[in-house]
Amino acid sequence: MPNHTSDRSGPAEGEPIIRFDRVNKSFGDLSVLNELDFEVAPGERVTLIGPSGSGKTTILRLLMTLERVTPVKDPDADGGVIWVEGKPYSHMEKGGKLHVANERYLRRARQKIGMVFQQFNLFPNMKVLRNVTEAQVHTLGRSKDEAEAKGRELLELVGLSEKVDNYPAQLSGGQQQRVAIARALAMDPDILLLDEVTSALDPELVSDVLGVLRDVAATTSITMLIVTHEMGFARDVSNRVMMFDNGRIVEQGTPEAMFSEPREARTQDFLRAVLAE
Repeated sequence: MPNHTSDRSGPAEGEPIIRFDRVNKSFGDLSVLNELDFEVAPGERVTLIGPSGSGKTTILRLLMTLERVTPVKDPDADGGVIWVEGKPYSHMEKGGKLHVANERYLRRARQKIGMVFQQFNLFPNMKVLRNVTEAQVHTLGRSKDEAEAKGRELLELVGLSEKVDNYPAQLSGGQQQRVAIARALAMDPDILLLDEVTSALDPELVSDVLGVLRDVAATTSITMLIVTHEMGFARDVSNRVMMFDNGRIVEQGTPEAMFSEPREARTQDFLRAVLAE
């Protein structure tokens, strides 16, 4: 697969592609993220691990703008902002100050981010090729021929070139998830978010999907933020693993350090439970 390129300007040299600056997220009285700080470098592949409810998927949903940050109570306070490629992402600038972004701003900003969900979210009434071309035409403005050429190239990458004329219902779960990966890559994202992409699959289908993602990790410069319980996959593709619990980072490090010699008791307990399954 050719190296990933983008005609959009990325972050300045040395600047993170994603930065959470004391970000808060609450659902009613439940605080899910509390002044969360972390950065991801361009091209870095970071896996978030931790128990259910620890805030991992909320981070991905904020980046996909499926959730909004909870504004800080003091409007003059710094922080509470997500930055992507050096620009405010959760907020927009107005009158020299940052204000929570409106839908129009978010729609433009999130074009540089792709996501593959637990559920495949394919259009059931569209054939496989059109599932991969539809957003290219309507969002990126590509011609139908350009979109189809890109779609066929990516469907070949994920091993489904012979399924272009099938409907999603005619595919296995693993094949549907591979179409979803091709669809996300077709948008030339700078950042790819992966949310438990194998959790809805039968065990024998998991390795095919993870194999495709390993190939993507090995052959492109796309930044990846991954939530998974597949610890072998996390070890293989990640540059860094972050352990979350109760909306905070318990510890982080290289896969080798995190899986072989985790320092924190909470990480040790979690990995012991997950690896015993």
